[in-house]
Amino acid sequence: MARREEKVDAELLAQLESGGDRIRVPLPNRKVNEMFAIADQILGGRRVKAVCEDGESRLARIPGKMRRRQWVREGDLIVVQPWDFQDEKANVCMRYTKTQSLYLSRKGVLPEIVDLFGVTDLSGNQNLEIEPVSDAAPSEEDEQEAEPEVIEENTSVSDEPEEDIDSFFG
Repeated sequence: MARREEKVDAELLAQLESGGDRIRVPLPNRKVNEMFAIADQILGGRRVKAVCEDGESRLARIPGKMRRRQWVREGDLIVVQPWDFQDEKANVCMRYTKTQSLYLSRKGVLPEIVDLFGVTDLSGNQNLEIEPVSDAAPSEEDEQEAEPEVIEENTSVSDEPEEDIDSFFG
């Protein structure tokens, strides 16, 4: 039986975004060394391979109290807390829904390595510079800077008509 694909709830997303500058989704507690990660691979036995925001891949353990309430799937945005004594292992602290992940991505909170949606801040603060396209012929300076085009001739082309493919096999 296949699992259902999680969908973005448009109403909840609009409600979250209407809050102004305040972020309405719990963030990782940096004081206790929590960070964003992506569940890369489900390994079984309550274990997940996670790619963390610091660029390292860690073996993360899903605790029992979370295992019964929330299912972690491949590609989910999660919060992990690396172990103090083994840095290559971690505990999963929280899983974000797809709606929450999209909201955090739009707010620009997620680092690039774990940004699932690739959306930056859409508040209109971006200054885009667009070069005007001119229909005029290129000037002499542009022609000198441009690299000369090399045209390769295909020597395998012959003037004979192509043979039928059946003639090769029969």
